[in-house]
Amino acid sequence: MQTNFTPEQLSDPHVAEAESILRKCVHCGFCTATCPTYVTLGNELDSPRGRIYLIKDMLENGRPADREIVTHIDRCLSCLACMTTCPSGVNYMHLVDHARAHIEKTYRRPVLDRLMRSVLAQILPYPSRFRAALKLARFGRPFAGLFRNLPGMKPVAAMLDLAPRTLPRKPEDSQPLSVEKRGRVALLTGCAQSVLDPGINAATVRLLARLGVEVVQNPEGEGCCGALVHHMGREEDALAAARRNVDAWTREIETGGLDAIVITASGCGTTIKDYGHMLRLDPAYAEKAARVAALARDITEYLETLSLPEPIVEPGLTVAYHSACSMQHGQKISREPRALLRRAGFVVREPREGHLCCGSAGTYNILQPEIATRLRDRKVRNIEATGAALVATGNIGCMTQIGSGTGMPVVHTVELLDWAYGGPKPAALPDAIVSREQRGAALTAAE
Repeated sequence: MQTNFTPEQLSDPHVAEAESILRKCVHCGFCTATCPTYVTLGNELDSPRGRIYLIKDMLENGRPADREIVTHIDRCLSCLACMTTCPSGVNYMHLVDHARAHIEKTYRRPVLDRLMRSVLAQILPYPSRFRAALKLARFGRPFAGLFRNLPGMKPVAAMLDLAPRTLPRKPEDSQPLSVEKRGRVALLTGCAQSVLDPGINAATVRLLARLGVEVVQNPEGEGCCGALVHHMGREEDALAAARRNVDAWTREIETGGLDAIVITASGCGTTIKDYGHMLRLDPAYAEKAARVAALARDITEYLETLSLPEPIVEPGLTVAYHSACSMQHGQKISREPRALLRRAGFVVREPREGHLCCGSAGTYNILQPEIATRLRDRKVRNIEATGAALVATGNIGCMTQIGSGTGMPVVHTVELLDWAYGGPKPAALPDAIVSREQRGAALTAAE
């Protein structure tokens, strides 16, 4: 793509990077076939190619964002399916991140939109605030229908619809290592996941402890990875979160050493692996951030580096594996989760259109509830068509989104692996489903 930036514009390193990304686009349109919003809405401006044209025009002319640009950029899920499809290597992720930061600086949103985004930014990254907000949600839930019909209040209704009616208790601390030590890792505690499903990290700690891996939890200063505010264009907030985590993990690297920084929410993993890029212009953090990013591993990536024993339990359950966008497109992790589940004794089935987003995408299912619901329902239809007994995935956002549209149990991949290798059965799995599936497997074997 030909660009026309001035030398003065290109002196800004962010603009210079955007220009280099834009020049790689050859207008081929392959991205339109895998873009969830284009597939759903059929509008060229709601495709990556269309958004690239809008961003190019905005940046080249050095003008503030307008309502049209904001509308179509806001509709982007940042699922990054376009980057998997693109034959030219266009880094759409960094381009749209820059566009969102530009929007945040130059566009004044309507008051209700500003208020909602501010509330999300001030609550979701902070577990104690998020937990309190979810407890208060029960008082607002009866009014969800009213909010849904009021102009500008649909995000409030979506938030109330997604809020769980009960919150799980934090599991008891796991036992210390009882086998020879094989490694030492830090485990991201996270923000939303630690409130919505603390059992995920508990399963991770149990499984790694049985495998001889020491797990460092909650090092001083660690907090939200910054993904939630990053995707809302609040760049300074995101960078501040990244710096805090880089400092926390660097202390652990320099004191006890770390083999990896293990992450159980793939949306967080995509952002942490990008810390080196995010902080590349900060001389005090560029090198440290690159080192942290290089150590970041999804839990399934890390488990694949270990020599796993034979499973203790063979559940024999049929699992529909949902590959989160941040997993398959953001981190290019595809083989590991499926291979681990099969090795643990699960039958893995692949839903149709597995490349399409479920509509979660951080805060997307709150800020864009209508599109998110259409994508969720499409995803659920494809998952249910597999005939599987349950859904496995590696991202808490997907678990919440898909779970809101189906009666099938939705569990984290690591919870199933923990169970197979000697841990407790995941709390989300009813005994009736387990018994029914195991009886069916026995009959099939007998035949």
